[in-house]
Amino acid sequence: MSESVRLEDKVVIVTGAGGGLGRAHALLFAQHGTKVVVNDLGGSTHGEGANASAADRVVAQIREAGGTAVANHDSVTDGQRIVEQALDEFGRVDVLVNNAGILRDKTFHKMEDADWDQVYRVHVEGAFKLTHAAWPHLREQNWGRVIFTSSTSGIYGNFGQANYGMAKLGLYGLTRTLALEGRKHNILVNAIAPTGGTRMTEGLIPPQVFEQLKPELISPLVVFLGSEQCQDSGQLFEVGGGWIGKTRWERSLGVGFDPKAGFSVEDVAANWAQIGDFEGAVHPKDSLEALAQMMANLHKHG
Repeated sequence: MSESVRLEDKVVIVTGAGGGLGRAHALLFAQHGTKVVVNDLGGSTHGEGANASAADRVVAQIREAGGTAVANHDSVTDGQRIVEQALDEFGRVDVLVNNAGILRDKTFHKMEDADWDQVYRVHVEGAFKLTHAAWPHLREQNWGRVIFTSSTSGIYGNFGQANYGMAKLGLYGLTRTLALEGRKHNILVNAIAPTGGTRMTEGLIPPQVFEQLKPELISPLVVFLGSEQCQDSGQLFEVGGGWIGKTRWERSLGVGFDPKAGFSVEDVAANWAQIGDFEGAVHPKDSLEALAQMMANLHKHG
């Protein structure tokens, strides 16, 4: 039998938890013993308006099941206020699930500044504000878990989602750096790229598939990433429909030219096939490993 994953006395903040993935995350965290701050501004999928009822309903559901939760109705760009409420209510914060998001899909040539800026503010600035406000408390207690919500639109690109893809891949860059800075303080940071049937994806996914992509099929991974048992950090997981996989960058062995003699545009053209040949590809785990082949080429021609 699998070991029980418990998080008693831990305090988790889940943003965008009034519905969809966030709601599923909040409910499952509560089932595993955490105290939950259910954050949701209650706006539309385009980032317009506000309504307190979404977060309140989730809190009521958690409490009816015997769990502990409070609602927070602040925008994620007011992350300090969300963290302050967690501290006021529960005295600590342990796990952050940066889930809140909006869509403003348009092809790039039709995209306006407001479409770009608002997606950036909610996804990137919102995740920064919340995490930055909580970071000193996680460092002081020498324990924390942070989960960012990336997307396959960022990893692979998606037509009409230049703003969304930019924001989502940016969050993985943040994940990688915070994983390095947080490790010595036992703060582990990971990212998920989920595919779920929510109001943000309704109409984008065929109905017969949409019904099978339940948000509840994402949350077990998120809760595990927020637990003591998880010791991974800086990782990216694609998840949906009952499937989980780890994603990593891959790089070809490339071609080394003599840096002293220099090389021409024609040399690049002549070696283009080998530059892009992924036979024997490597998977650098950090910036130092990423520089290894470059340094080896310098040494070779030194």
